[in-house]
Amino acid sequence: MRRFLRTTLMHNGFEALEAADGAQALERVVESKPNLVLLDLGLPDMDGMDVINKLRERGDVPIIVISARQDEHEKVEALDLGANDYVTKPFGAAELLARIRVALRSGAGPSVAPAPRIFVLGDLRVDFENRTVKLAGQEVHLTPTEYRLLEVLVERRGRAVGHGELLREVWGADASQELEYLRTFMRQLRYKLEPEPSQPRYLLTIPRVGYRLKSEA
Repeated sequence: MRRFLRTTLMHNGFEALEAADGAQALERVVESKPNLVLLDLGLPDMDGMDVINKLRERGDVPIIVISARQDEHEKVEALDLGANDYVTKPFGAAELLARIRVALRSGAGPSVAPAPRIFVLGDLRVDFENRTVKLAGQEVHLTPTEYRLLEVLVERRGRAVGHGELLREVWGADASQELEYLRTFMRQLRYKLEPEPSQPRYLLTIPRVGYRLKSEA
């Protein structure tokens, strides 16, 4: 598999660095700062899920998981931990290259664009410089946690953000399993910002993955 990937990548203009296990992969990422990581979950020294978690603690490099594991729970867990995409073996070179291009274009995911000074989406207006939020011209009071949750979604606007990523960004690494925190604050945020909270227009749910803020701004 590594030989196939190396050949495919090099023939398409990429420079490929290889790692034989998870520990070596983490070292290579620190030393070489790659633009993207292709990660198998079945590693000889540790589970690939642990590698995703450690990579996310260190930065926002795009991660595409390549695995023979086809269980939906495995895919959701990988995405929740911060992987940008999940490719199931067997796969073709054209499919992989397309997914790589998407991840690199988006800066990937968990790639982060700075929050704009002013973000406008329909009737929603967020002024990050003055930390004010308005809906249809009326100022809306958000708690610090609600504001941070909205800020993270704006930074990642237009793409699905996993539950785990949101929990880490808003509440810290120790809260990565506290999904009810996120659901509670998302309900509150929708109640304050959505014209019809039961039919959200801006803060969209991605089933079994996380949430997405619409990107038309």
